[in-house]
Amino acid sequence: MFDSLKKKLSDFVGSFKKKEEEIKESAEAEESKEEAVEKKREESKKEVEKKEEESKEGKVEKKEEVKKKEAEESVQKIKAEITATTKIKGLFFKKVKIKEEDINDMLENLKLSLVEADVSYDVAEKFVEKLKELLVGREVDSKNIEKEINAVIKEALLQILSKSSNIDIVNFVKEKRSLDKSEPVKILFLGPNGAGKTTTIAKIAKMLRDAGLGCVLAASDTFRAAAIEQLTMHAERLGVPIIKGTYGADPASIAFDAIAYSRAHHIDAVLIDTAGRQETNKSLLEEMKKIVRVAKPDLKIFVGESITGNALLEQVKEFNEAIGLNGIILTKLDCDPKGGNTLSILSETDIPIIYFGTGESYERLIKYNPNEIIENILS
Repeated sequence: MFDSLKKKLSDFVGSFKKKEEEIKESAEAEESKEEAVEKKREESKKEVEKKEEESKEGKVEKKEEVKKKEAEESVQKIKAEITATTKIKGLFFKKVKIKEEDINDMLENLKLSLVEADVSYDVAEKFVEKLKELLVGREVDSKNIEKEINAVIKEALLQILSKSSNIDIVNFVKEKRSLDKSEPVKILFLGPNGAGKTTTIAKIAKMLRDAGLGCVLAASDTFRAAAIEQLTMHAERLGVPIIKGTYGADPASIAFDAIAYSRAHHIDAVLIDTAGRQETNKSLLEEMKKIVRVAKPDLKIFVGESITGNALLEQVKEFNEAIGLNGIILTKLDCDPKGGNTLSILSETDIPIIYFGTGESYERLIKYNPNEIIENILS
């Protein structure tokens, strides 16, 4: 899952490890320098002692006093160099204090890498700035640098991936029905063509059925060829009722009939399928607004492909602006998505991602869990 994003962040951590090797090499050079300085110090010390001895015997002239002073100053300078070198050596071999100039190039490369992994540029920039804020001035143990840098990245990722409250559809339906048994819970599914709405609806229907909840399917996609037949096939397999009409019929009226049917039969939820539409098709968005006015859904769920890239964020924004969204289901996670659009969506909107679709079978719907995503990315 999210192999591309995983590799980009792994490469970033690797760049720190490379930097650590450079630091160690520098420290070794300093150690050699220290040995040379120590040798010079001993020689200067002997020279000073010699001059002092000669001074005591009255054998040095005034100009020798100047040499003596110079030698003493040289010793003090050497002592200062030794102290500084020792401090540097101790820092490099135990703790590495990260300076901004040490990581600027690495962070710039990371930003570009994140964009390649489908993170929007603005989000990549914000993420990198957050990492810089967490890293600069931090002392990390050089023996555990990978572990400590991963912890910093995890903290930055959690701030993005955990900011939205999640929705559990089963619990949502149960809670709503416990408050009002006379009204079914209405869930509207929408999104672009080919994203997998119909299959996702079938997965949700099975999830509800397995939890002991009833549902009816509304075939309000009266536009796409074979859409009604596809949803009917799922309804028959799952043993749930379906309300449908003919192609070209008003999709809002199909949704209305399904809601009326569920009220009459005391069914817990209505799952409303809709025609795929692009966010740029204003007339179809107006049709969607009509469905919302008629059905008054409790949840409006956007279903989008995780492999769409940065276009997914724009789709979500446009649909949200048009009708308001309560949640997102990302499909085709089994098709090696880069993963960056998840960061983009949760950075740029307040709409929670609630499930990931990972295959065609009804069981392949994973509840969104930020900790699992982060563990996968950083493992």
